[in-house]
Amino acid sequence: MSTTTAPRRGAAPKALALAAGLLLAATACSSAAPGLSAAPSPAPGSSTAAATGPSGPAAAPAGLPGMPPLLDPHDLYAADRPGQLSSAVQGFPSRVYVPNTESDTVSVIDPATYTVVETLHVGRQPQHVVPSWDLKTLWVNNDLGNSLTPIDPATGKAGAPVDVHDPYNLYFTPDGKYAVVMASMDRQLVFRDAHTMQQVKAVPVDCAGVNHADFSPDGRYFIVSCEFSGQLLKVDTASMTVVGEQRLPMDGAMPQDVKISPDGRTWYIADMMANGLWVLNGDTFATPTLLPTGKGTHGLYVSRDSKSLYVSNRGEGSISVLDFATGKPRAKWQIPGGGSPDMGGVSADGKVLWLSGRYNAEVYALSTDDGHLLARIPVGSGPHGLCVYPQPGRYSLGHTGVFR
Repeated sequence: MSTTTAPRRGAAPKALALAAGLLLAATACSSAAPGLSAAPSPAPGSSTAAATGPSGPAAAPAGLPGMPPLLDPHDLYAADRPGQLSSAVQGFPSRVYVPNTESDTVSVIDPATYTVVETLHVGRQPQHVVPSWDLKTLWVNNDLGNSLTPIDPATGKAGAPVDVHDPYNLYFTPDGKYAVVMASMDRQLVFRDAHTMQQVKAVPVDCAGVNHADFSPDGRYFIVSCEFSGQLLKVDTASMTVVGEQRLPMDGAMPQDVKISPDGRTWYIADMMANGLWVLNGDTFATPTLLPTGKGTHGLYVSRDSKSLYVSNRGEGSISVLDFATGKPRAKWQIPGGGSPDMGGVSADGKVLWLSGRYNAEVYALSTDDGHLLARIPVGSGPHGLCVYPQPGRYSLGHTGVFR
């Protein structure tokens, strides 16, 4: 968490100047994910109500029009199996892209050698590296630089930055139509055309620090965490409206990453002050319960077999492994010598968990077999939302790589 007067979500502890903002822009998303035909458009259903969602938690009969159909209604991550790469990313070199918030750079790591092979200079305070919906572009969210820097994952080269206001984080709607900018300091969710990046609608929010999100199985709603006010929002995707909001039942709650379970029934929200996961029914949007994991709970990543959730506990240098079948942690891995594991992703083959060391200017590579440390790689200052790329999946919902 930042030590500035208005803290920036999980920002490095050095003082960071606050800026009003950023928004989103240009190029890259095609109308259907490569290797996918666009899904037939079901008849639109009614919008979700403030306290209720789609009737079926894992397989609502009518999904968001234009959203590619789920491969398996009982496993949202069925398209993310080891090595199951889309034709769009075949031939892309395997790399780990690390945005360094205090160095204004992106360190590019070759995972085969665990070494930095290139350093890209980007805009001010890059927070996350986000794959576009069509998988063809990586967007660097230059939060205080009010811009997005595109990276071509085929070449690893950065393009000209695009003017955007307050892009702390970035998501894409499941139908591929809109990009959603998490404009934290502006207190807005900004929907933009995913092809032209022209603004479609700015949605003011009654909370502070919108930062992370995930989408329901049918794509009709998504849930957003508000870090600085300890709140959750429920947003109707089609109407682009906030249809529910609640304050977490703990003073000082600080929600971070959001992830839905493979069966679509349970939402997990990391909370770095509650030191655990809020467990939520997204459809009813009732008050969640707390599941302790570790100090400074932060990032959430699903294993390639859809059986486990890797939970980074930044405040204690550990990773908890949640068993989806039981809903309980089954292991905890300590980083030797400590560290500050933050955001990251899982390798394409599922064998390595990559996490940034936010306060240690390093990146950790850990075996998903038993959590032992494979490498500790020096990078720039304040590494944050690193992206492992390419990864399996047909299309991207954003963040550091949420694929369906």
